[in-house]
Amino acid sequence: MRVLLIGSGGREHALAVALAADPSVDFLAAAPGNPGIAQIAEVYDVTATDPAAVAALAVELAADLVVVGPEAPLVAGVADAVRAKGIACFGPSAAAAQLEGSKAFAKEVMTAAKVPTARSYACSDAAAVSRALDDLGAPYVVKNDGLAAGKGVVVTDDRDAAERHAADCGTVVIEEYLSGPEVSLFVITDGTTAVPLMPAQDFKRLADGDAGPNTGGMGAYAPLDWAPKNLVPRVLLETVEPTLAEMRRRGTPFSGLLYVGLALTPDGPKVIEFNARFGDPETQVVLALLETPLGGLLHAAATGTLGEQPPLRWRDGAAVTVVVAGQNYPGTPRTGDVIEGAETPGVIHAGTARREDGALVSAGGRVLSVTATGADLAAARDAAYALVDGIRLDGAQFRRDIALGAVEGRITL
Repeated sequence: MRVLLIGSGGREHALAVALAADPSVDFLAAAPGNPGIAQIAEVYDVTATDPAAVAALAVELAADLVVVGPEAPLVAGVADAVRAKGIACFGPSAAAAQLEGSKAFAKEVMTAAKVPTARSYACSDAAAVSRALDDLGAPYVVKNDGLAAGKGVVVTDDRDAAERHAADCGTVVIEEYLSGPEVSLFVITDGTTAVPLMPAQDFKRLADGDAGPNTGGMGAYAPLDWAPKNLVPRVLLETVEPTLAEMRRRGTPFSGLLYVGLALTPDGPKVIEFNARFGDPETQVVLALLETPLGGLLHAAATGTLGEQPPLRWRDGAAVTVVVAGQNYPGTPRTGDVIEGAETPGVIHAGTARREDGALVSAGGRVLSVTATGADLAAARDAAYALVDGIRLDGAQFRRDIALGAVEGRITL
């Protein structure tokens, strides 16, 4: 099978590693790729958000499957353009990708499908924002309605900060705060059949102890031994299946990866957000534990044959990912710093580039994500931090407490 992967981040590098390990994949290309992906795939300089260019490349390469990694190309209609050429594509249509492209649209779908979620208001002016904040109270949760690369959400007790974020975004969704541990559940679907992957937990705040600003994610781990045993079947029944049914009812079936961000509240699991693609950095830990070949699984979802696939197989043990970010992230990060120690198995490239002299340098906010497995969570955590300690990047930021609460048994429901 000839596979073309679209994207250039840590999620796409992790997907590339898993796809390259699938015996059915005999050719792997990526566009635009990154230095890590270039070690295992042929890289092409194509703009990921250009539907016509991506579709043309898929035709040129005689691809059997196109896998779209990031959200922006999906919202731009890349999957539609690829499918119009008669090529199987893993990723939702532009219409279905609005589950991530618009927080207000996602809330409309959740309401129609009776999905458990937070009360919310869609607001487009200061007066509406003020009324919503008054009604829902602190902590204030203010979300940019559109795509914001994982940094469009502010959770704060500071009313002024909430109002400033709303003003900066324009149209926002303001929600009640959902208490309880957060969980990410990935569901592969062909629009009808839904196959859940292993739940994971990520860490959104920049610093240890969940201090500092929100980020796109500073680390993750799986499995979640503390989670309720019925969590996945309950979320499938209460959230995933009704959502897929509502999308079919609207004439815009969702096929691809449905990311369900959950809060395990005292009233049960409630949806914080939907995404239309694999989440980063949770993808790294989930794929590290997935034994079922990925290429065949994604091809089945893209061709409507997911229901014919055997049950997923998982490796024993645990996985931990630690993100290494550049100086000043999540603000405007400093780039161009030389990276040493990153040419090691388990080191996933996200924001990296090659200088003309061949040196590997930082080229984004989240520069690397380091993933390790172990017989248990403590062993995986030790292995991940041993890899982190071997990386040299001036001004690097990373958390030292990824998965620590789970290892120490401090997560309670």
